[in-house]
Amino acid sequence: MTDTLTLGFALHDSARLMRKRFEQRARHVGLTRSQWQVLAMLSTNEGIHQKGLADLLELESITLVRLLDKMAERGLVERRRHPTDRRLSLLFLTEQAHPLLELMRDMGRTTRQEATRGFSAEEEQLLLQMMKRMRSNLIEACSLPVEEQEHRHD
Repeated sequence: MTDTLTLGFALHDSARLMRKRFEQRARHVGLTRSQWQVLAMLSTNEGIHQKGLADLLELESITLVRLLDKMAERGLVERRRHPTDRRLSLLFLTEQAHPLLELMRDMGRTTRQEATRGFSAEEEQLLLQMMKRMRSNLIEACSLPVEEQEHRHD
């Protein structure tokens, strides 16, 4: 039987399984994967407005608002008024969120270690370098119209 596992499927399935394993670890904390993603993104973008965060997470604004409402009720996120534009709320993590972020980072590290079990340090670095290069290639490709890309290969 021929191995029909393509690069795209292997990447997608590996990412899916890593998320699944992380969620198994994180289940006891009581946050959804979407809430974990909000915490992670907000930790590196504190002070961002809701629309900007929704764009970074590739979420509809209304979906993010619901997530933020639940997280604010739990004391993990706070909205602050923009100093010059009353229509905007700026988002910040609370002190209560920081221990959860550390826990999340530890669970992520353990999950990555499971995923790369048996890899040498050099193999891990090579994989990361190749993934970064693929990501850059795709970011560049996505900025071009499809027709232009197809004509370049003629």
